[in-house]
Amino acid sequence: MLDRTAMTRWLAAGLAASLCACAMPARERPAPPASAAAVASQAPATPDTTMPALFQAVQRSQLFDDQKTFPDLQPQQAPSQIEADYLARRDTPGFALKTFVDSHFRATPPPTTPALAADASLAAHIDALWPLLSRDSRQVPTYSSQLPLPRPYVVPGGRFGEMYYWDSYFTMVGLHASGEASRARDMLEDFAHLIDHYGHIPNGTRSYYLSRSQPPFFSHMVELEAAQDGPSLRVRYLPQLRREYAYWMAGAQDLAPGQASQHVVRLADCSVLNRYWDALDTPRTESYLQDVRTAAEATDRPATEVYRDLRAAAESGWDFSSRWLGDRQHLRTIRTTAIVPVDLNSLLYHLETTIAVACEQVADAGCSRDFRAHAQARRQAMQRYLWNPSGFWADYDWMRRKTSDQPTAAMFFPLYAGLSSPAQARDTARIAQSQLLTPAGLATTRERTGQQWDAPNLWAPLQWVAVQGLQRYGEHALAERIARGFLAQVETVYTQDRKLVEKYSSDADTRGGGGEYPLQDGFGWSNGVTRALMIQYPAPAARPDR
Repeated sequence: MLDRTAMTRWLAAGLAASLCACAMPARERPAPPASAAAVASQAPATPDTTMPALFQAVQRSQLFDDQKTFPDLQPQQAPSQIEADYLARRDTPGFALKTFVDSHFRATPPPTTPALAADASLAAHIDALWPLLSRDSRQVPTYSSQLPLPRPYVVPGGRFGEMYYWDSYFTMVGLHASGEASRARDMLEDFAHLIDHYGHIPNGTRSYYLSRSQPPFFSHMVELEAAQDGPSLRVRYLPQLRREYAYWMAGAQDLAPGQASQHVVRLADCSVLNRYWDALDTPRTESYLQDVRTAAEATDRPATEVYRDLRAAAESGWDFSSRWLGDRQHLRTIRTTAIVPVDLNSLLYHLETTIAVACEQVADAGCSRDFRAHAQARRQAMQRYLWNPSGFWADYDWMRRKTSDQPTAAMFFPLYAGLSSPAQARDTARIAQSQLLTPAGLATTRERTGQQWDAPNLWAPLQWVAVQGLQRYGEHALAERIARGFLAQVETVYTQDRKLVEKYSSDADTRGGGGEYPLQDGFGWSNGVTRALMIQYPAPAARPDR
């Protein structure tokens, strides 16, 4: 969608060029993604649209502590019938909302989970968790918000009882480390199915997540499995890789400088980079009341604009972080869609290079040439806009035309993707060591906002990206300090609580916190990253005199 204020600013500055001068050559244009109508026809309806009056009543009354609980309940009859029954009875004497909900919905019974050995080592505990976190949704109940999948999969745990996009890549890394490669391969098949069925991979496998995706790790998943099964695997998933790319690049060919549409932004020099986006501008189904309250606090902005930015931040996976906040402190100032993120564009660079290699394997020279050109153009644009001269990779505010001066753990994604120069990698390592390194691992940001993707929280996926990126550029000492610090923190919490959790803290004697819900245990990506790092950095052998 065109941002009119931003467009006026660009035109006034004399930066707009003709649309023709910036148009992509026809051969380079990605194949169109599935239309919104086609996707909608295959997707189950969301409870906020099928039962709007009941949904708002339940969420606004805070009938459940967690706003995700109600959308995940199983309706016992057609939602339209439940809504009609509610409208007919809500004003009658003695009506009780909880009684009504209890009589019309059922919670999915939790799977039976046998007790784990109390004295198990950390590695043994993680290995034992994978079967307990595995789910099978080949058949889902009628009217459920859950999306069916053809293969079993591993969930994060806690309140997250469905499969999530970027979480799953780090879970798959851990499954390989635990000798559970077949589970990882099943999950890759599930993600390919989602692309085939809906035109993209949703945030998670619930109907209310279909309006957005998450950080695009599908090409990394394909490479992970290709390392085990051989390079032909890239060819097998080439159609899905290309559809994934089409989803993220939809609308790029029609943009003039200073315009943005969906996930793409065309900058003043005709470069195209990407942003996070959500197709809807309403409160999130799973966080309805929180979003309504945030929008109410943002009195200087349309509520729909706030909702879109909140949803886009949910697509980023960093929900929420000072990265997206106009004042870096208050959620009401969120402006995610104005930000060109360094992590997202690094992941799309990897997707472009993966497609180019797969096209070479099938002797499609035109495809390979085009996608190498896309990757090279993205790399050049990232060098121009996403490199802070102070010495680190950062986000770019395309509306304010300013590269961020905020160091965050996202600075390691260009190293992870291999698009950084050696000198930039050295500078990034230096900045991270001086500003983000803690004894317990790599801090997410330096800001303490109360949001879960800010200090003092430590997140397993960011530790993995940093460690692997640093290793790739020969920065082994810092990689080891991050890995061993994080492993020590995980081990400390495990020793005290006998569990792994969603996020950790760099503060002594505290647990990870902040955000919209309590600390969750399980936990898919913490298990995966920890298990893989334990192999890369085994505990030092004890001295003989000890």
